[in-house]
Amino acid sequence: MNGNEADSCQSSASERKVSDADTATSHVEEQKASNLASSLEQPLDDYEKNYSPNRYRTPDGAPADIVIFTITTEERPTVKKSMPKRQLEVLLIQRKRWPFAGQWALPGGFCRETETLYECARRELQEETNVTDVHIEYLNIYSTPGRDPRGWILSHAFCALVQEEVLAARRASYDAADLKLIPVEEALNMDLAFDHRLIIQDALDMIREKMMTTTIAKQFLSEAFTISELYQVLQTVVPTFEEPNFVRKLTSTRTRQGLIEEVRGDNGGLLTSNRYSQRPAQLYRFTDYTPKLSLYN
Repeated sequence: MNGNEADSCQSSASERKVSDADTATSHVEEQKASNLASSLEQPLDDYEKNYSPNRYRTPDGAPADIVIFTITTEERPTVKKSMPKRQLEVLLIQRKRWPFAGQWALPGGFCRETETLYECARRELQEETNVTDVHIEYLNIYSTPGRDPRGWILSHAFCALVQEEVLAARRASYDAADLKLIPVEEALNMDLAFDHRLIIQDALDMIREKMMTTTIAKQFLSEAFTISELYQVLQTVVPTFEEPNFVRKLTSTRTRQGLIEEVRGDNGGLLTSNRYSQRPAQLYRFTDYTPKLSLYN
């Protein structure tokens, strides 16, 4: 056999090896595809029979914690009428039981299998504070490992803005030693239970942003209010807010026109109030109009 013939034989052998390898790979892929098709064709009952929750690690509980903000009002001891002192406060309970017995915390509790988390939040709020019929909004989920000594606990936090009068009937429940309104800044410097300081800070950041971009300020006001009262509420929640041309911008700017309207009596006359001023001030109320604001125009 000459050299050319030997090279040809070696080349043919190599080609056969490659071909055999490709064929084997093809058979493997075909078998995988066949197995997948067979599994997909299994009746759904087979999945149901084979499924077991014991194969998976599930959380040890899913409580709902509620951040309730309100603005308290204190009249100033002055001869002349003036705007009252307003302060943003948060409702806290003092825990009676382990863990964190004696420490202050947000009201809340574990969700039952027969209720939604929203229903749990409302129930716990009523049970722990006797507060009912308030609008609550979902805030966030808190799941940092080790946040709760009772186990793997995923807390769902909610936020509510309520007027001071709504909290007049508040009282501590059987599993709370006490409850009270605490100024927000003071609460953020307290040694609170669990990670409730973080939850309060997140809730505060959220309402400060919404105070500047939505009409949630109405949650802290009477239906009829003066421009001065609205401005003071905004500054109470967002201390850095300052707008010298507030009245003009609120009532005359094209994008904000229709946001509030003058309050009129049954006879069509304008209604005023001199509760906090020497001269009567025009009363306003929010409308259902929502300005369409954009970052780009």
